Amino acid sequence: MPHRAYVIDEMISAKSIAARIEALASEIKTAFTGTEKLIVVGLLRGSFVFIADLVRELDMNVEVDFLEASSYGEAMESSREVRILKDLRGEIGGKDVLVVEDIVDTGFTLKHVVGLLMSRNPRRLETIALLDKPSRREVDIKASWTGFEIPDAFVVGYGIDFAQRNRNLPYIGKVRFTDDEPG
Repeated sequence: MPHRAYVIDEMISAKSIAARIEALASEIKTAFTGTEKLIVVGLLRGSFVFIADLVRELDMNVEVDFLEASSYGEAMESSREVRILKDLRGEIGGKDVLVVEDIVDTGFTLKHVVGLLMSRNPRRLETIALLDKPSRREVDIKASWTGFEIPDAFVVGYGIDFAQRNRNLPYIGKVRFTDDEPG
């Protein structure tokens, strides 16, 4: 894919993200009251920053595991074909699980992952997404918790990339391609 010229306009500040994560963690703690241990499953690679901040706010016994699923590759559009590139290390049968996703777009990845993990018989499985783009949904799935609902925009930052770039931004930014603009 050729590299296109773009700028990033801040959409959701680092401060807003931190405040929202604190509120979400409080809701999750309440929802999982009495849980011996919560297995927090991060969907790589986009969720790694979100999961790190979220688990630090969860004042409870957590175990962190990761699963890598891909439906994008280097493309900007989902291929709708979900492949598992890295599976969990631990067992989740009979356990409480929280799946952490960076963004729910078409919904194919989250639906596939939830189906896969439910087949392993967790005691309870809930989902959380930092970002939700409901206008792009193609399958019927909604995260148990959502950080922010956003319009159909191409976003980066806070772990989310464009061709493996911009994951390190502390905020969520909207990508605006400058090679499309009249010059």
